[in-house]
Amino acid sequence: MEERKSSTYLRTQGMNLGSRRLQPINNEVYLKEYLHSGRRSEFPLLIIRTTKASPTPERSFVRIYTISPMKAPPETCLPPATTATTSRKKMSKQVTGKRDDTPLHTASRAGNINAVMEILGDCYCEEELISLLSKQNHAGETPLYVAAEYSYVDLVRLLIDQCDITTASIKANNGFDALHIAAKHGDLDTLKVLMEAHPELSMTVDISNTTALHTAAMQGNIEVMNYLLEIESSLVSIARSNGKTALHSASRNGHVRAVKALLEKAPGISSRNDKKGQTALHMAAKGQSYEVVEELIKADPSLINMVDAKGNTALHIATRKGRVQIVMMLLARNEINTRVVNRSNETAFDTAQKMGHPEIGCILEQHGVPSARALKPSTTPARELKQTVSDIKHEVHDQLEHTLQTRRRVHGIAKHLNKMHAEGLNNAINSTTVVAVLIATVAFAAIFTVPGQYVDDPSNVPQGFLLGEAHIAPQPAFIIFFVFDSVALFISLAVVVVQTSVVVIESKAKKQMMAVINKLMWLACVLVSVAYLALAFIVVGKHEKWLAICVTIIGTSIMVTTLGLMCYWVIMHRIEASNMRNLRKKCMSGTTESRSRSRSRSWSVSVLSDTDPMHVEFKNMYAI
Repeated sequence: MEERKSSTYLRTQGMNLGSRRLQPINNEVYLKEYLHSGRRSEFPLLIIRTTKASPTPERSFVRIYTISPMKAPPETCLPPATTATTSRKKMSKQVTGKRDDTPLHTASRAGNINAVMEILGDCYCEEELISLLSKQNHAGETPLYVAAEYSYVDLVRLLIDQCDITTASIKANNGFDALHIAAKHGDLDTLKVLMEAHPELSMTVDISNTTALHTAAMQGNIEVMNYLLEIESSLVSIARSNGKTALHSASRNGHVRAVKALLEKAPGISSRNDKKGQTALHMAAKGQSYEVVEELIKADPSLINMVDAKGNTALHIATRKGRVQIVMMLLARNEINTRVVNRSNETAFDTAQKMGHPEIGCILEQHGVPSARALKPSTTPARELKQTVSDIKHEVHDQLEHTLQTRRRVHGIAKHLNKMHAEGLNNAINSTTVVAVLIATVAFAAIFTVPGQYVDDPSNVPQGFLLGEAHIAPQPAFIIFFVFDSVALFISLAVVVVQTSVVVIESKAKKQMMAVINKLMWLACVLVSVAYLALAFIVVGKHEKWLAICVTIIGTSIMVTTLGLMCYWVIMHRIEASNMRNLRKKCMSGTTESRSRSRSRSWSVSVLSDTDPMHVEFKNMYAI
């Protein structure tokens, strides 16, 4: 235990490792021999993590590394504590941090193994260590992902030994975990370290169900592919979410060695279709690798005539993409069928003409590839009749679709107009209530503000008058004013009571109530006008009586014109509504004549009923 304490002391005090490599020791017997030998002075120990100790201290398991010297890296710009297995990363990118990087991210990005060990050494429990290793920056990258991305093999070995499978398989925002990024870069050393620690990482996938094998196949990293296929051969049959296998991707990108490796491991994979119905040969025909096409046909000659979901063969695809060499190679095969017509009614020759590839068109014509027009069979009366029936069927279907769309639009318009109509009625009701209150207020106040005031002095009451009596009470004009003003007051109060007490839900009933209330309000307005004109004759006096007569003529003209126009609108609206109801009844009565005519009539009635709201109920403006 003293030796372990001294090695722990080395960890906590920090060490300048320089150009040294970490080598794990997991064998307890070898560890004891090491602790009692003289080698520890030359190759000191480093304790990174201690698991929960057993009752016997000597049997406590610890993760221990020996620090052995290694050759210094030739690039002076690399961090002294680790080496990168690839030089494709530019140093300007290595020193560029990302948003939300933790200190562990920064140390991993710089390849600073001293700083990484110092940070890990500050963790005193496994939960804290796992939490630290699981933290992601703004790009979703963990420290392990960063180390794998920059190919720091020793740093990856150090970090992966501290990670469980859940932490090791955390994906960045691009969908890749540490294993996928290593496979993408073709970093076999880093990938081996990850697989040795957690072999189940080989089955992890990104958001599109892409495995590490698929990622390596897209880049043509044959060494990584061979290693993964040796570890888990079933990876070759796993397809992405679009149905494409690793063979599809390798074929599309023209990686001949990758295609050969996949075909050797699973020869039957060549006939697998993706969701577009395309095989690996279709994908190869899109590319530019003559050798890949040849390998696929060699593996399965029947692929040459397979069609995708659109009826295209590999010859159609190669012609569309303008791949002259691939077209010539396909035409040289005896198995090829040059008379295949796709769903666009095109042979390969038609496709060449359509896409503007005259050179390929000449090659196809020289090899006897016909046009679809030349393959069209001679027409017969039966075929013509069948075609006519099919055309009529399509036309009827189109008309029905158009009718349904029109009906949906009409219903949408009617729904919108219904809403507008309800809002208009509610606004009219609210306005009527406000006007009724206003007329009642004016009518009530007018009786107490008559010209000449009242007898209010008890000591000076004129003969023939009572206390509180209006001075103009005996005059006929005041009597007219009093009667008409009082009636207008009580009519307005009646409207207010009805409006504040009655709740109407149905639109038709609401319109009927509004029709009655509107007429009462018209009457109240007329009565208030007459009361006003009656007082006007008193106010102007006998000498200016002509002025009151003029005002009476003008006011009467305005009121008569307004009320006459309102009556006209009401009458016209009701006449139109009555005519439309009669037309609807007439159309409905005609539906009983015959079965065939009934269907036609019912359709016309349905259309009529759909358009009724626009013609009757929902005019831009009407009176009720």
